[in-house]
Amino acid sequence: MSFTVVEQARQRLNRSELAVPGSRPDFFDKAAKSAADVVFIDLEDSVAPHEKDAARRNAVAALNEVDWRGKTVSVRVNGLDTPHMYRDVVAVVEGGGKRLDLLMIPKVGVAADVYALDMLVTQIEQAKGWTRRIGFELIIESALGMTNIEAIAAASRRNETLHFGVADFAGSVRARTTGMGGANPDYAVLTHKDKDGRRETHWADPWHYGLARLVVAARAHGLRPLDGPFGDFQDRDGYLAAARRAAALGCDGKWAIHPSQIEMANAAFSPAEEEVARARRIVAAMQQAQKEGKGAVALDGKMIDAASIRQAEAVLRKVALIGAGTAHAG
Repeated sequence: MSFTVVEQARQRLNRSELAVPGSRPDFFDKAAKSAADVVFIDLEDSVAPHEKDAARRNAVAALNEVDWRGKTVSVRVNGLDTPHMYRDVVAVVEGGGKRLDLLMIPKVGVAADVYALDMLVTQIEQAKGWTRRIGFELIIESALGMTNIEAIAAASRRNETLHFGVADFAGSVRARTTGMGGANPDYAVLTHKDKDGRRETHWADPWHYGLARLVVAARAHGLRPLDGPFGDFQDRDGYLAAARRAAALGCDGKWAIHPSQIEMANAAFSPAEEEVARARRIVAAMQQAQKEGKGAVALDGKMIDAASIRQAEAVLRKVALIGAGTAHAG
């Protein structure tokens, strides 16, 4: 390991993050009763311009009045390039900051964007005399944000998560797609011709680069990487495939823009029983090896070492978080 020790963000169970429009207060209690690990009240894209003020008031009321049943609660404010952002932050943090866990900042392009929000939130907390620190969720959804992702990830000690905003990212880089997080048949390769002259088409993942880069930046700075929305909520197979891909890359969770996606996200980002059982065996085997003065040991015909135990311990920490979240919710 490097001599540089990376400070880890606060641990939270974050397999599923349910989006709820701030203009739909009738959805708030349903969201609180759902199986989502995190709920974010949206004041940005899902709220029409003429409803911004009402949505802001709804969010403050929800933070103070809804029984969130131990869930992590976030509010997505409008972007820094709009006339709504400062009022969102002041109203939400002053009015509901005692219950607010996270503030979600969209379209982050440079580290100074995070600095600006940090300054504003810090002053509000100091004025109120609060010692509990509100965390930041940062959405990377532009070519500028992806270019500056390392500096953005390191911009504030409030930072907890990086989210991949695939829809706006696609627009920013002018990708030829209208789907939100789905595949594109044009992003494919052809195999060589076989003996009969036939060729196969293999679709590729057009979002791999962006998501993989986000995962590395997040982990390098102790943050949680999250995959963003999948627009076709009727395509369960497509959502599951996207969630499993994100989990395989190292993401902690994925957005749910519809309640039907929550269960799939929770399943995709929960360790399988076989994985948990193997992790426990690895820990036990390494503990025995240490007693015997060995640095590595064979298990099931495969060599395991210090790297193996770090991976196993990560699995078991996730299991503990899931157990704690289930108990809290109950």
